Amino acid sequence: MSIRNTKQTYGWVAIVIHWLVALSVFALFGLGLFMVDLNYYSSWYQTAPMIHKSVGILLFMLMLFRLIWRMLNPHPEPPANHKAWERQGAKVGHWLLYALLFCLMISGYLISTADGRAIVVFEWFEVPATITGIAQQEELAGDIHEILAWALIVLAAGHAFAALKHHFIDKDNTLVRMLKSTK
Repeated sequence: MSIRNTKQTYGWVAIVIHWLVALSVFALFGLGLFMVDLNYYSSWYQTAPMIHKSVGILLFMLMLFRLIWRMLNPHPEPPANHKAWERQGAKVGHWLLYALLFCLMISGYLISTADGRAIVVFEWFEVPATITGIAQQEELAGDIHEILAWALIVLAAGHAFAALKHHFIDKDNTLVRMLKSTK
């Protein structure tokens, strides 16, 4: 199993990062939906937001590493049977996923630091509040965060359906390349 990507396949680092990001995104989305209905007396009232923020910060760091890794590694060529519109759609879709993720994480940061307090990440370290003077920052960032979260989930579902279409209908190796690395 190769660590680095090749022109034919993804390396195990890219594969692990892909699935960690996917798992994190869906877990954070589910936790976010759960959190909005919590009341002050719930045992999860403080725990769920702390987990959500901490995983969100770690995801931000992982996504920064992912971008660096992507720049330092070749990107596997699409299978030969992919049409030009599929290749372009995949490229646009991937960059939209990146953009939505980063905008979503920035809006989450703006929500969490609106009151000037740092974000404590699992009591390992703190991320300081640097932007706090925006009028109605918490509410505006919260509205944006919710819209972006739903947009990301819809786009991620489309991404998954496209991979399944390639696997089951087109019978190409698009999905398999993201499940295992070959030499």
